[in-house]
Amino acid sequence: MADCDIAIVGAGPYGLSAAAHLRGIKGLEVRVFGEPMSFWERHMPVGMRLRSPWDGSHIADPDGELTLDAFRTASGNHLGAPVPLARFIEYGRWFQSQAIPGLDRRKVTSVVLGNDGFQLTLEDGQALDSRRVVIAAGIAPFAWRPPEFSKLPGSLVSHLSGHRDLRRFGGRRVAVIGGGQSALESAALLHESGISVEVFVRSPIVHWAWRRPWLHTFKPVSALLYAPPDVGPAVISHIVARPNWFRRLPRLLQNRWGPLSIRPAGAGWLKHRLEGIDIWTGRTILSVLPVGEEVSIRFNDGRECRFDHVLLGTGYRVDISRYQFLSSSLLAAVRQRNGFPDLDHGFESSVKGLHFLGAPAAWTFGPLMRFVAGTEFSSRALTRRITSRPAKPSR
Repeated sequence: MADCDIAIVGAGPYGLSAAAHLRGIKGLEVRVFGEPMSFWERHMPVGMRLRSPWDGSHIADPDGELTLDAFRTASGNHLGAPVPLARFIEYGRWFQSQAIPGLDRRKVTSVVLGNDGFQLTLEDGQALDSRRVVIAAGIAPFAWRPPEFSKLPGSLVSHLSGHRDLRRFGGRRVAVIGGGQSALESAALLHESGISVEVFVRSPIVHWAWRRPWLHTFKPVSALLYAPPDVGPAVISHIVARPNWFRRLPRLLQNRWGPLSIRPAGAGWLKHRLEGIDIWTGRTILSVLPVGEEVSIRFNDGRECRFDHVLLGTGYRVDISRYQFLSSSLLAAVRQRNGFPDLDHGFESSVKGLHFLGAPAAWTFGPLMRFVAGTEFSSRALTRRITSRPAKPSR
């Protein structure tokens, strides 16, 4: 007999939402492993705010009762938009306490195929068997470090996901590489802490979300142009918000509309906070060299600059082989496309009984899977699959 029917690896929004839906099914033993909201707390700088709008930031539960609105009422504190990161972490942990009070905070260190399902090993050495495994382990392992920076030590170059408190760079000159929300808001936080910072963006311009706010807030117009999660450009947003529609599009359209919906951009409310910061657009890097305790960067315009540290706001690239807890034999059995698992309509991989949620599902279901708003669709689709067909793991 297996120790449980379903083991969920990860306790971020996707893992918590999936568990909330599956725990309501009579006869299913569901276990969730991991520290709740750990990525948001450990890999995002203090002081950040969510780029996603209020309606796109709820973690889904089956009855729609554990929303940000419910958390605001229960906590008795004002919570407005844009939602502060610290408050969103509190919301996620409140969601967990309400929906999954028995969560197991131990880390899963290994997942292998067993005789009748999967065998998991926990950080304390305990092993258990599960008929199904749901991977909701987040994006921390996917932090992208461009190859030109690969040989430089962490003392000179680091990814933004490696820092919780940017004030540690006080007294240093910092270069931020990237034009997305994380890069731009980190630059604002550095500047507001009195730290010298410059931003270098590959694109010829900095893109801004909500450039015309009334198009998103004036309901007679916004309802026609944007779906409530507000992911993607006008009209395309409605396709992105319906992942079953998106996955049926020709791959040519998916490859065009997907990147367009998640291209690097800053939230409109951030713009005024960047005043006084040098933001250089149209800059590509020709060379990077360590010079003593500094970094020398040469750009395509011929300019050469030296900084004490380079922060990479270069985003994330999904590659499930970076989930170190997945055994090599299990990874070899998962059919993949460019590092993404090939999934069916129930988020099940080519290894029966093995499911992937969140960003790894974006190849199949589109860019909504990279946002909290995707928890409702994924949890419902996962639940339908599990209740309609028993797991028969592949060997």
